[in-house]
Parts: sequence; C-alpha cells; structure tokens
Amino acid sequence: MKEPWMLTLAQMVGQIKRHKLSPVTLLKSILQRIDSLEPSLKAWVTIDRQSIRKEAQRCKDEIKRGRWLGPLHGIPIGVKDIFLTAGLKTTLGSKIFSAFIPPKDATVVDRLKKSGAIILGKTATTEFASLDPAPTRNPWNLDHTPGGSSSGSAVAVATGMCPAALGSQTAGSVLRPAAYCGVVGFKPTYGRISRQGLFPLSWTLDHVGFMTRSVKDAAILLQILAGGDPQDPTSSQRPVPDYVHFLRPLPKRPKIGVVKTFFKKNAAKEIWQHTEETIQKLAQAGARVELVNLPAIFQYVHPALKIITRVEVAAFHERLFAMHSEQYAPKVRERIETGFLIPGVDYLQAQRIKRQFRREMEEVLQPYDCLLTPSTPSAAPPGIASTGSPSFQVPWTFSGLPAITIPSGLNREKLPLGIQLIGRAFSEEKLLATASWCEEEMKIVPYPSIGSRRIGHARGNHWYPSAC
Repeated sequence: MKEPWMLTLAQMVGQIKRHKLSPVTLLKSILQRIDSLEPSLKAWVTIDRQSIRKEAQRCKDEIKRGRWLGPLHGIPIGVKDIFLTAGLKTTLGSKIFSAFIPPKDATVVDRLKKSGAIILGKTATTEFASLDPAPTRNPWNLDHTPGGSSSGSAVAVATGMCPAALGSQTAGSVLRPAAYCGVVGFKPTYGRISRQGLFPLSWTLDHVGFMTRSVKDAAILLQILAGGDPQDPTSSQRPVPDYVHFLRPLPKRPKIGVVKTFFKKNAAKEIWQHTEETIQKLAQAGARVELVNLPAIFQYVHPALKIITRVEVAAFHERLFAMHSEQYAPKVRERIETGFLIPGVDYLQAQRIKRQFRREMEEVLQPYDCLLTPSTPSAAPPGIASTGSPSFQVPWTFSGLPAITIPSGLNREKLPLGIQLIGRAFSEEKLLATASWCEEEMKIVPYPSIGSRRIGHARGNHWYPSAC
C-alpha cells in the first residue's frame, strides 16, 4: 500500500471522500516526508506547523459532522513565496521583505482555502521571481539546477512534499522547473486566473501557474483557480468549463502540429532525438502529426519580451529600488537598472510585436488540437548559479497562450525530459484533454525517484513504463 505522500492529488481527494484517508494522517505523512528531504533540498521558506495541524484536525472534524469544505477538503498545497498569504510570512525571496506578513490573501490562495485546501507553506523562489537563484536543489541530482523562478514548488511536488504547488511564469518560470524536476507544469491563458495578490514582475506578462504530478491533477486545480476577479481588471470573465469532464477519452485522435524551426536548432542533440522518438510514439498511437512553421515575426519575440520585462520591473520597483538598491541581488538589480535606460518607443514597439504575434499564432493553431515542442533546450544544466534557459517557454508566455509540460522520459544521466504542448487561447479544456491522452500513451509513471545522489528514502527506481 502506498504511503499517503506518494498519492497524486486526485488519489488523495478520492481517498478522503471515501473515508479511507484522514486529513490528519495525510498531513503527518507529508510533514515526515518534508523532514526527511528538506535539509538537502531547501524547497521551503515558511511552514507554520502548528497552524496547519489545527487545520487538518478541523477538516477531520468536519468530515465526522458530514460537512465538506470543498473539492480539496484537507489537501495540503504549496504556495510560491511570491503570493500574498494572510498571516503567513511572504518574503518574495528578498532580504527586504524577510519579515513581511500580508494582511490578506491573494485571490488564488483564497480560492484554494475556500475549496477546503490547507496552505501547507511557502515554497522557495528566486528574488522577486527574477534571475538570482534560490538555494533549492534538484532532487534528481543535487549538482544540477532545479530551474526557476518557481524552484521550490517544482521540487516539493517532484519529491512528494506536497501533491501540488502554485507558481508564476513571466518567461519560463513554471514549465522550465517542472520539466527539470520531472513533473507536470501548467500555465493557462493570460487572464484565465486572477493575479490579484501576486507580487508583479511584469504586469503584462505575469501568469499564475502550478505544478502537479499528473494532467488530471492539473485539471482539478485549474477548475478551482480559474475565473474572473473584480480585483484584477486583466482577468477574463469568460465562463469556466468543466476541465475534469473534458479528460474523458477523446472522440478522435488529436491533430498535433510539431514546431521544428528554432526549437530543433536550439535544442541539444539528445533533446531533439528524444522529442522525435516521442512524436513517433504518439503517431503510432494514432495522433495525426504535421510540421508547422512559425510566423516571420517570431524572430522578434525573445528580444521584445526582454524589453517589456525590463521596463515593467523597473517601473514597479522604482521607489523601492531608490531606497534599498544595495539589498537587491545582482541579476535583478541589473535588470532594473537596464529597464530605466530603455526608450519608451522601444517598449511600445515590443507591445505591438506582442499583439501581432498573438494574432498570428492563433491562425497557426487553428487547424490543430495543440502544438508540440521540447519543453527545454536541455535537461537540467549542471551548476546552481543559473536557473537554465527559458527560451522554449518565452513564445507562449509572450503570446499569453496556454501551455503544459508533461514528463516524457529520462536522459542517460537519469535527468528528466519533457514535451511541451501549446493550445489556443482559452481552450485549456482541449489542451488538457490532449495532454492527458499523450500522458497515457507515453505510459510514464508521474512519480520520480530522488536522483543519483540519493536523499531520504525513495521508493522504487526511476520512471519505468507501467508494463514493467
């Protein structure tokens, strides 16, 4: 029998509903898991153990009374330390906010609580969700980066320290660490989830996302978090579909557009070879696969995102930076100082490119259920001074299109690899359904071991096909 921390989010929900698992037992198992791994992995910033134990007991007592707080009743969830959490320290990965305790919750945190979830704690982030690495280590190999900026969230989910965790993405900060750590990472359409209470890096690029261990878990979480918010004028008022319902077997095999240009050129040889093998596997399972060309304006996407990010981070931090510039880490300081120097006309041109690229990508996507690329140019790189390259996520963050990474195997060094799927705007239900089909056909068990330098007590070995 699996220990509770080994269950996926969906399995935890099911066992609690069937009275086979107590929220108190689940939390105890997860805290023991954290105690065994956290000294080496450094995934967490703050955990209020007294408070969450009380919450777990409250959830248990409510079950005895026949009352359910919501679909995530008693489920512990991690929250990236860039989201406001009422009464719980929010440091933003910065010395400046080392003692900051917000008076209110971010909208996504509030929605999690109203669904019955227990906010387990705050996961490590790079400073202000920017470039300076957090102390978090990759559980597959401690000498390799876990990615960023949502470093702690990816590592916590990958190692069973929580079944799901919130992250944020301005370039590649959800999907990249998820791919490096071997879990599912999901970023919806810009505006699908409220950003109220998310400390901004770049107003027009920031997305709320999350990590889970399966596509079904991602659908469950999106169902709770999606929807308009009067406190966030950029959030969409579109109706929220039943994402879990759409995970039923597809009526026909998906039509997938494979993007070669740029991605093949910039991917390590082993990455593109693995991607082609994965595409072949999906095609043999019945997927209709075609090569897709990106629009000509794609050549300006990466420099335009850099311009927008630098200008907006400089604008937001202007007053704080004037008072505390010496307390900023080097890479975010350089980003801000560069932003002050960029002419307004360059910023406006970058925004024009952003709008045009979004329109043209919608046309490219129209005939397909999704596009497919490798998740990252390489497996998690060695060294912890960098968080890796976000270049393969940048186009989809820049355009605001929904994207998901799912684990697809391991390289020779036993580091995780992933494929990235991109969908049409506000068509997350189709993207998740296609990702679920791919996940099933690849037969990758979503729970990884702890890597070549083992820590704690890992069950089993690395991923194996389910038939083994």
